[in-house]
Order: sequence, then structure tokens, then C-alpha cells
Amino acid sequence: MDTMETLKEGRLPEHLAIIMDGNGRWAKERGKRRVFGHKNGVKAVRQTVESAARMGIRYLTLYAFSTENWNRPKTEVDTLMRLLVASLKKELKTLHKNNIRLNAIGCIHNLPGKAAEELQEVIGQTQKNDAMTLTLALSYGSREEITSAFRALATKVKNNIISPENIDGAIINDHLYTHDLPDVDLLIRTSGEYRISNFLLWQIAYAELYFTKVFWPDFTEAHLIEAIKSYQNRERRFGKTSEQLN
Repeated sequence: MDTMETLKEGRLPEHLAIIMDGNGRWAKERGKRRVFGHKNGVKAVRQTVESAARMGIRYLTLYAFSTENWNRPKTEVDTLMRLLVASLKKELKTLHKNNIRLNAIGCIHNLPGKAAEELQEVIGQTQKNDAMTLTLALSYGSREEITSAFRALATKVKNNIISPENIDGAIINDHLYTHDLPDVDLLIRTSGEYRISNFLLWQIAYAELYFTKVFWPDFTEAHLIEAIKSYQNRERRFGKTSEQLN
């Protein structure tokens, strides 16, 4: 079985993003309600975060709750919000132990008061940690993020703060929720689905994509290592030829 020692030094993704999918189907296969899957998915989050920290990955972004997820049954949404609050309280020690700073992106103002309050509390208490930045995408949608950025830029153009001719990729990036994060190097999606689902559309322009059939509650350190080994065996050309890279 592959271990961390089998990974190539200096070839780790700086920014790893994960679409954590399959909690509901995992629970259904076991004759349980979807909530059972979400509760077990929290365990996979903890293990993945700690594994990534030990590997030395600098940035980890997890798709925790999308803007579209608000359309799910109220009981499921309420449970997810309660899980968020409970997990943040419980995992604060783990974040400090691994020197991890918590970050969040999305329409955080849409979260219930208790969840938003607890989130900001943990973000504040971990802001000085600097080994890894863990970003939770909550009430997040990439199209909404890009629309918000364009709206802000349009206002600045209208008020003569910026000239349209000066708007480039860097300026657009500065107006995204992820303005202080590097582009994604590796995007993992679990559960066998082959979709991006409105996640970090701008930031994954040159990311390597890795899809696994494993449902999120079953995702282990071994699966993470397998994904990173696949990433390390790929040639990232960024538009150049193999000869140019060599």
C-alpha cells in the first residue's frame, strides 16, 4: 500500500481542492437516512485535513455547502448547519495542533446566526496559524462569485476608480473570494460523478482533475495519496510543449 513516503518531494500540489460528494448515497446503501452519511462524512474531513497537513500541503479547500444546497429538504439543511457548528467547536484543538488557519468563502451572511458566529470565532482563533490554510466553501457558488466580482468592477469603472482597459486576469482575481489563495493545482471529486458543480470555475483553469468512485465517508488517507501520486505523474504544460518544459 502506498504511503506518504512514496510521494515525490517537491511535487506536492500547493493548493488542493476537494468536492466531497456521496454522503447521501453512502447512507442509502446502508439503509440509513442521508443525515447518517453527513455525520460520517465529518470523519473523512478530519482525516483528510490531518493527512494533508502532515504531507505539507499549504492550501486545502473543501466544498462543504453550495448555494444550490439550500434547495435541499429543510431537515437536511438544518442538520448540516448543526453539524457545522458542532464540528467547528470540536475541531478547534485539531486545527491548533496541526497549525492550521481556518478560512471561509461564499455567501457567509446566508448562514444561520449560530453557524456564522461559530465560524467567525474559529477563524479568529486560528488566524495566526501558518502551516496550512483550510478553506471551507460555504453557501458558495462560483458563478455567484464571478458575478459579484464583475459587479464590483463595474461599480469601480462607473466611479472612475479603474479604467476598463486596465482590467485583466490579475485584477479580476483580486475581486474573487479567493483573492488571497493561489490557483488550484489538483481538484478531487469523490462518488464517481464527473462534474465540477459550480466550484472554483476561475481558479481551476489549469488544475489537474481527479475523479474517484469512492463515496466521501469512505475516503481515506490511502485514497488521498493515490490521487496525489496520479497528479505527480502528470505533465503540467500550461500551454507549452513537452520540449519546452524539458
